[in-house]
Amino acid sequence: MKLNKIAFPIRDMAATAMLTAMISVVAPFSIMIGPVPLTFATLMVYLTVGTLGWKYGTLSVVVYILLGAVGLPVFSNFEGGFHKIAGVTGGYIVGYIPCALATGLIAKAFKNKIQAYICGMLIGTALLYTCGTAWFMLQTGNTLPASLALCVTPFLIGDAIKIIIACVIAPRLETAVKRRSPTGSP
Repeated sequence: MKLNKIAFPIRDMAATAMLTAMISVVAPFSIMIGPVPLTFATLMVYLTVGTLGWKYGTLSVVVYILLGAVGLPVFSNFEGGFHKIAGVTGGYIVGYIPCALATGLIAKAFKNKIQAYICGMLIGTALLYTCGTAWFMLQTGNTLPASLALCVTPFLIGDAIKIIIACVIAPRLETAVKRRSPTGSP
């Protein structure tokens, strides 16, 4: 019996580590389309939270940010270091945390139905945009309309596509993780 109590947290830790690694591998690939790069980091955040749930999904995102903060090249353009978080796009990096948390909590509250994923990801993305745009404005002195034009508008279509992809893939990944878990929960 004692082994089962140990095995479950180890599975959670392993799944958290695996998805942290996946975020870290995918997120650095980016295309500069202005001051904020286009990355697949948000897609990975959605998939991570959709797969692991709010607690371990958010933990995975926090660990990813900490890895980048200590200098591992996991942020856009294979950069790392605290200076990246303190820079003009740092609010978007930190914004992954409320994005993950909101996405996961809303999905959990509605038993992870597709509508809940969509709602959670939309609210999470709005929080991400809010954190990132506010930080960008503080760093650059740009007005809200100018900042939205640079940092939000160019990403709306891409983020909508990421949400659709995540809504298709995340429930399947979550089901696969639940099947592997001895208690049936990720």
